[in-house]
Amino acid sequence: MTLQYDIIIRPVVTEKTNIQKEAANQVTFEVDRKANRIEVRRAIERIFNVRVTNVRTMQVRGKFKRRGRVLGKRRDWKKAIVTLRPGERIEFFEGV
Repeated sequence: MTLQYDIIIRPVVTEKTNIQKEAANQVTFEVDRKANRIEVRRAIERIFNVRVTNVRTMQVRGKFKRRGRVLGKRRDWKKAIVTLRPGERIEFFEGV
């Protein structure tokens, strides 16, 4: 079994995720590609000491990018959208 800190890689902070955080109490994370929903749920609950209602995961394909004649590809990654119980919050960059 892997550690919960190996499962959760980083929070995804964009305009869309900020709207989801305020409107639906959902937080988005980049997670390990081999992790399943149950492992993600346990890791979030242990690390942040919150209760999780629902976890949705999806594979994000890396985009092809070009620099002049050189064609490259961004890496593939897995995203997890975690819905928290009402009243629960995870604070990342509050007051910055």
